[in-house]
Amino acid sequence: MKLIFDYNSQSLAIDLTPGGSGKSYYATIGSKAVDVEVLQVTDGKLDLLIDGERVTAYISSDNAKRWVTTKGQTVVLTKSSGARSRGKGTGHDHTSELAAPMPGLVRSVNVEQGEAVSKGQTLLVLEAMKMEIRIHAPREGKVQKLLVKPGQTVEREQVLIEIE
Repeated sequence: MKLIFDYNSQSLAIDLTPGGSGKSYYATIGSKAVDVEVLQVTDGKLDLLIDGERVTAYISSDNAKRWVTTKGQTVVLTKSSGARSRGKGTGHDHTSELAAPMPGLVRSVNVEQGEAVSKGQTLLVLEAMKMEIRIHAPREGKVQKLLVKPGQTVEREQVLIEIE
């Protein structure tokens, strides 16, 4: 999952990759990678272990944005537009995973596996809550994997298409 956070008037990207257990992650910011383990979650509070250091984060949200306060500093996090990037350690495999922004029904798939796509091209259309949601290519590339078909029901954050 890719998150964007605003800090000191800069937007920085964080790539989160699930680790071995359901509560551990690898977080990559630029060229720096850290291990993150979720120790406890309570209403508006996260206890984390970040590279062996215990950190408490307080979170508030307005659906699109999350404010995270830790050690007296607050950053604003926003999830990027349905595109998820996968990283392994500090490297990157140049694959973008496009995920469902909400549960829905795949209405149409406009590309085939192996097809070249251009940035902004509509790859598929989801229907959710009586709305059509168009999933666009985040960049030029080639459809590496097509993981859904028309008529299929998908869950929030389920990977739909991989672009290389």
